[in-house]
Amino acid sequence: MIKRKDLFKEIAELTVRQPFQVRFNETDALGIVWHGNYITYFEDGREAFGRKHGISYLDVQHHGFTTPIVKTVCEHKISLKYGDTGYIETVFIDTPAAKMIFKFNIYNQHGQLVCTGESTQVFLDKNGELVLNLPEFFAVWKQKVGLLK
Repeated sequence: MIKRKDLFKEIAELTVRQPFQVRFNETDALGIVWHGNYITYFEDGREAFGRKHGISYLDVQHHGFTTPIVKTVCEHKISLKYGDTGYIETVFIDTPAAKMIFKFNIYNQHGQLVCTGESTQVFLDKNGELVLNLPEFFAVWKQKVGLLK
């Protein structure tokens, strides 16, 4: 039986840390971050990753594709509160499939792990059809960053 860890590989070099500060509008009546906003922090991490590594949403669109999210996972450990600072660590998870998987770790200003998560995005072509093979531009990107020979 093939295990997930055999198909998916976390790449330390393809990691981005993005700092943030909890804003008032991200909290609930108790002053803690509303649980749904952690998904927004994941998005901030994905965008920072894309800008740093040349695979931003604009790069994907330039090549005629979109990458909708088809899966998110979010596990909360401790709460963030209004005024807290922290950072989101975003790691690209390599897979042979035509999709992008990101792993997330959110830490507070004390370095405590606040939240973990993962997202999966697939490729759609100009007609909105699911792409089952690696788009050429994505294969070139993977070669550039050392994931394909």
